[in-house]
Amino acid sequence: MAIDVRGYKKKVLNQKPSINLVPFIDILFTIMIFLVVTSNFSATDVQTDDADVVEDATGKPNVTDVSGDAQYYVMPVANLHKVTVNGVDKSDTIVGSAVGVQARVIDEGQITIKPGEISITTPPGVSPDVAVQRPEL
Repeated sequence: MAIDVRGYKKKVLNQKPSINLVPFIDILFTIMIFLVVTSNFSATDVQTDDADVVEDATGKPNVTDVSGDAQYYVMPVANLHKVTVNGVDKSDTIVGSAVGVQARVIDEGQITIKPGEISITTPPGVSPDVAVQRPEL
């Protein structure tokens, strides 16, 4: 009985290697699921105290507790192009997509932030010219 070496050699040389991608995809998805489950998606780790938690949250920053005693505070808004104070356009006070807002206006007034614009209603006795100012960045 003769062994056909030439036929086998020809068959081996004409074969192309095949890679099975199914186990690779399984391993890739397993690693991806592991990373998603173990990841922390918060931008920064913020330590909160019980004093910072307020029962009646208004959405305004508590300026007096964290920011000191400055008279104006910078409010950055992405792509800020319009600022209105009591219906008066104060867009000339925008510098670098931010505007300086008086502390009393933040504490007692009403500030509505929409994409690209800020609408401010001042408390009684505060004029629109005093409520906002160009920030010094």
